[in-house]
Order: sequence, then C-alpha cells, then structure tokens
Amino acid sequence: MKIVNIVGARPNFMKIAPIIKAMRKRPQICPLLVHTGQHYDASMAGRFFEELDIPRPDVSLDVGSGSHAFQTAEVMKRLEPVLEREKPDLVLVVGDVNSTMAAAVTAAKLKIKVAHVEAGLRSFDRDMPEEINRIVTDAVCDFLFVTEESGQTNLLHEGVCKDKIFFVGNVMIDSLEASRKLWAQSRILDTLNLRKSDYGVVTLHRPSNVDDMRTLEGLMSALCTISERCPLVFPVHPRTIGALKSLSRVSDHVHFGKDTLVNKGIRCIDPVGYLDFMALVASSRIVLTDSGGLQEETTVLGIPCLTLRENTERPVTVTHGTNRVIGSTPSRIEKEAAALLDIPLRPSIPPPLWDGQAAERVVNILVEQL
Repeated sequence: MKIVNIVGARPNFMKIAPIIKAMRKRPQICPLLVHTGQHYDASMAGRFFEELDIPRPDVSLDVGSGSHAFQTAEVMKRLEPVLEREKPDLVLVVGDVNSTMAAAVTAAKLKIKVAHVEAGLRSFDRDMPEEINRIVTDAVCDFLFVTEESGQTNLLHEGVCKDKIFFVGNVMIDSLEASRKLWAQSRILDTLNLRKSDYGVVTLHRPSNVDDMRTLEGLMSALCTISERCPLVFPVHPRTIGALKSLSRVSDHVHFGKDTLVNKGIRCIDPVGYLDFMALVASSRIVLTDSGGLQEETTVLGIPCLTLRENTERPVTVTHGTNRVIGSTPSRIEKEAAALLDIPLRPSIPPPLWDGQAAERVVNILVEQL
C-alpha cells in the first residue's frame, strides 16, 4: 500500500513526523514523503526535519515563497507528474496551508483517495486564507481525521458522510510528547539569560496582525506595557523586523538580537528550532500569540495563552485548556494579561485523545479501510 505524504510549511512538520514514524512500523505500508518547499526558510525547514526525526523527502518540489495563487498553482503543477508516476493508493495531507489544499485537489482530480489529518476545524472567518484551505480540502477528502469534537460537528453540518469522519486526537501532541525529553534538555534559557516562569513568549505571523502598521503598532503598544511587568521574548519573522524598528512607540522597549541581555522589555530573536521553542514555551509564565498550533501546545503544557485574534478554529483549547481568545484591542490585551499575571490558571485536563497516540490511530484506520 503506497501512501504519499505531503509536507509544505513549518506547521506541517510537527504533524507529519509521528505519522511517518507510525507508517514505517507497518510492513504493508510504503510511505513516501513529498516536501513542497513552501516553507520560507530552507535551512530552518532542514533543522525541523532533523529535530523531529523526519526522513529525508523522497521528492522535493522546491516551490518557494510567493502569493497564495502562485504557491497553490506551483504545488499542483509540480505534484501532478509525481502522483502520475508513483500511482499511490492514498495521498495524506495535514493542516491548512496552501500545500495542503493544492495537494488534496490535485490527488482528487487524479481519482486518488485523499486523507486529511486535522480536518473539520473552522474559525468561520473566510478572511483567513487558512479557512478557505480547510473548507476546500475537507470537501474533496475520503478520510477526515479530526482532533476535537468540534471537527466532527462542523463536518456533519456541512453534509459530510459520517462514515468518512474519524475522531483520532491530535498528532501535534504526539510530537510534543515524543520529544519532551529532548526539549527538556535545551539550553535556550541559559543562552537568553532567562529564568523559568519569569518571562512571557510572543509569536505573531497572521497578515491581519503584522501587515497592517496601525494594528501592529497597537499590538506592540500593549506588549510594551505588559513587558514592564513581565519581560517578553519574541521570535520574529525576518520580514517583520523592519516594521518593528520603524515603530517609535516601541523603540525604547524592544531589543533586537541574541546577544543583548534583557532585564525588562521585549527581546526580539531570530526564529528558533522546534526543541528550543518548546523549551522556551514550557518554561514561560504566559504566551501571547496568533498561532493555532501554539494554542494546542500551551493547553497540554498548562501555560496560560492569550490568542490575539477575534476567533479560533480550536475551541477545545478554550473549553478544556488554558487559552483565551481576546482579539487585538490594546486595552483588552493589557487587561487580560494583567489578570493572568495576578492569578495563575488552575491546571487543566488535556482534551480527549490528546494522549500522544493519535498517529497510531490514523495508521490503524488506514490499514483497516484500505
């Protein structure tokens, strides 16, 4: 049974790693890995492959960065001959990036069965490119593997046959738990001169937050206020550095570069690998983010998380976890952060099936069904 697994961007790596590992245990499965090359930084992508023990890709499409239309078209154009040559029994896609949707549509048009891991998540905000990717991908898939109950509900409401839906848990948590011993040994806190539970972590990458200067200035203003009480570490995308440096409001609060020792304010550092990043998050006091995956990881780690968006496609992180969705209004961000710093959250129980065994369930179902 030949299965082509698609990986394209940083959020995909943590999801594909445990699935490939589970497939390689099965003699009846021949797993192939196709890397579309959507990730903006090839060297960082390589580091993730190494840290997560992902095998070298069988095929690299080298699509690179570009507009949504460009990336989608290039993945489809370059993937089609690969699938025609390999003739797989199944194409498996993960997450919600452009590569996910492009690969799913390409395989479906070639009449190849498609499985989507992390199906059914919905923010109900079609201004998010990821939401379009999720809807289109799920519409053409034969196997829909969901991480939380909301995924099942959303798919059924959209008219998906229940026989296609499988509640398996969260493969992101598989990677988190499998690498816990490794990231627990990270020296990132020593490198950055940080003390456990004495700092916060910030990540921002959504276009709605970082591409609009007025919105970004408001967010940074709130973060500067928070940093006067709790120092913040901000692994920042290179293209955002220039925008941050141009904001006069943050010039006295933000420090750029790894070599600056910070006693207060916001410390901007280059993006780090998976192991160092998880160590950084696991020892933090608070996380402020617009990332979907980080909402899930903080839920399992028990770290208070403020999501700087108006919605979330992962509601279980709010009902079962440590996440609060608070939008991007500076005054509210400051108020919510102050409340969390005053009164820490009580430990929570992880959502159902977030137990580190989701990938095994996915592979078991594929073996039974195919």
